Amino acid sequence: MSNYQNLNTLSSYMKTIKIPFVLAGIVLLMSCGGKTQQQSAPPPPSLKTTALKKQDITIYNTFSTSMEGVQNVQIWPKVSGFVQNIYVEEGQKVKKGQLLFKLETQTLSQDANAAKASVNVAQVEVDKLVPLVEKGIISNVQLETAKAQLEQAKSNYNSITANIGYSNIASPVNGYIGVIPYKVGALVSSTMAQPLTVVSDISGIRAYFSMNEKELLQMKTQMAAKTNESTAPEVELVMINGDTYPYKGKIAMINNIINPTTGSVSLRADFENPDLLLSSGSTGTIRVPSTYKDVWVIPQFATVDLQGTKMVYVLNGETVNTKPINIVAQTDTEFIVSEGLEEGTTIVTEGVSKLRDGQTINPIK
Repeated sequence: MSNYQNLNTLSSYMKTIKIPFVLAGIVLLMSCGGKTQQQSAPPPPSLKTTALKKQDITIYNTFSTSMEGVQNVQIWPKVSGFVQNIYVEEGQKVKKGQLLFKLETQTLSQDANAAKASVNVAQVEVDKLVPLVEKGIISNVQLETAKAQLEQAKSNYNSITANIGYSNIASPVNGYIGVIPYKVGALVSSTMAQPLTVVSDISGIRAYFSMNEKELLQMKTQMAAKTNESTAPEVELVMINGDTYPYKGKIAMINNIINPTTGSVSLRADFENPDLLLSSGSTGTIRVPSTYKDVWVIPQFATVDLQGTKMVYVLNGETVNTKPINIVAQTDTEFIVSEGLEEGTTIVTEGVSKLRDGQTINPIK
C-alpha cells in the first residue's frame, strides 16, 4: 500500500474516534450548565429575628466632676505680726473655736500700755474739771472737751486691745486643717499671697459638673413629669478608682443661666460623706439617670443607616422590608425607640448589612 493510501486510512480513523469524544464533551457541558443554573438560586439565608416588646429602661448620662467640702474656709490674719505658736498639724481635725495660731504681740502690748496711760490721764483731767464747772469757776465747754478727749483715748485703747485679740487665731468651723505654708517666726499679714491655712469641712461633699442645653432640657422635662416624686433626681458618683460611691446624691443647684460661649450650664450635686472617703479637690464622674417608659430597646447592630436615617428590617411572613425608627436616646450598644413600631413587630437582628428590601429569609427565633 502506498503512503498516500495509508494517510487517508489514518485520517478516516481519527474522524471516527473524534465524534464520540465531541458528543461526550457536549453532554459534559450540558451537565455543568445545569449545575450552574441550579447554584444561581441559593436557599434563603437563615437569620435570627426578635419580636419587639415595650419595656421601661433607665440609662445614665455621665459628666466629669470636681468636688469640694461643705465649707473651705481660708484662714487669714487680721493684723500683721510674727507667728509665735502653731497649735495644730496639717490634716488634723479641729472644732469650731479651737485655737490654731498665735501671733507675737509685744509691740501691740506696748502700744496698749501707752494707750491705757492716755486713758488714765484723760480721766484725771475730767475728774479735775467736774467740780470746777459745778462751782462755776470754768465753763462747761472745757469739761466737754476733756470728756471728748477721754472717749478718744478709750477708743484708741479698745482698738489696740482688739488687735491683740486678733493675734489669737481660732477655727471658724469644724473641719480638717490643710497645708500650713508659714512656720513659727514667719512674718504674716492680711496682704500676703497665701492664707495661713484652709479649714475644710468634708462632712458633706459638693460635686460640681456641667451639661449642655439639650441635656438640661431633657432632664428638666423628666423632672416635670414626676408628679408624685421629688423633682431632684438621685445621682451616682463614680470615684477616680472606678468604684461607685456607696451613697447616692441629689442635685441641689442648677444654674439656669446658660454660658453663651460654651452652651453649657453648671450644676451641683450634694453627697453625704460619713466615712470621709471623699476629699476636697477630688475628681470623679457623675451619673445622672434618665428613665424611659413603654419604649422599644433595639440593638445597634440590628439597624442600618440609609441616607442618615436609622432603619430596621421588619419581617412580613418570610419577606423583609426596611422601616425607619425614631431614636430618643441610646446606650453604648442599644437604641431607645419611642414610636414608629408596633407591639410584637419582628425585626431581623443579624446580617442586616447584606439584606435588601423584599428579600426572602428563613427566620430563626
